[in-house]
Amino acid sequence: MKFFVDTAVVEEIAELNDLGMVDGVTTNPSLILKSGRDILEVTKEICDLVDGPVSAEVVALEADAMIAEGRKLAEIAENVTVKLPLTWDGLKACKVLSSEGKMVNVTLCFSANQALLAAKAGATFISPFIGRLDDINLDGMDLIEDIRNIYDNYGFQTNILAASIRSVNHIHDCAMVGADVITAPPSVIKKLADHPLTQAGLDQFMKDWAKTGQSI
Repeated sequence: MKFFVDTAVVEEIAELNDLGMVDGVTTNPSLILKSGRDILEVTKEICDLVDGPVSAEVVALEADAMIAEGRKLAEIAENVTVKLPLTWDGLKACKVLSSEGKMVNVTLCFSANQALLAAKAGATFISPFIGRLDDINLDGMDLIEDIRNIYDNYGFQTNILAASIRSVNHIHDCAMVGADVITAPPSVIKKLADHPLTQAGLDQFMKDWAKTGQSI
């Protein structure tokens, strides 16, 4: 499973990238706002840093305008993935841009039917939002599993990019049901390394080592 980092803060991406933990990056208008950066400038900087796909989202709502914005974003670098909303106009734009050979990430997916449409429109990635479904008492992981089954049934090549990841359990569960990619904030990815027994064992080792009076 590939790890994408869900942030537009370059310093956070660089830290994880140095450890080999970054296969790609996802951004959105909210993350661009949080970064305080110009979208074209920061996307270019991220693309220069990371080898994998970097999602940059259009803000138009009508298909022709989405296509125009998508083409402009795709000019930033070869690894830009144009991010489009899962609306009818977004699907129209997806078909055009994917037919031009551009990578497309269709986002804000909340149903398997939507994911099926995105795959048929040629999406490179489909982004189902797990956490937001959990927020309304639906199981976001059921959606990932349904999409996996449908894509496998019919041989769709669209990658399932699980988004709205809120916890390490989300990442574990996505791996178990076969998501191709997860995108998560840096803080959640870092928490994958945490376990109370690891810390307890290390504390004991350090106490015992101190008693030896040795140094390395």
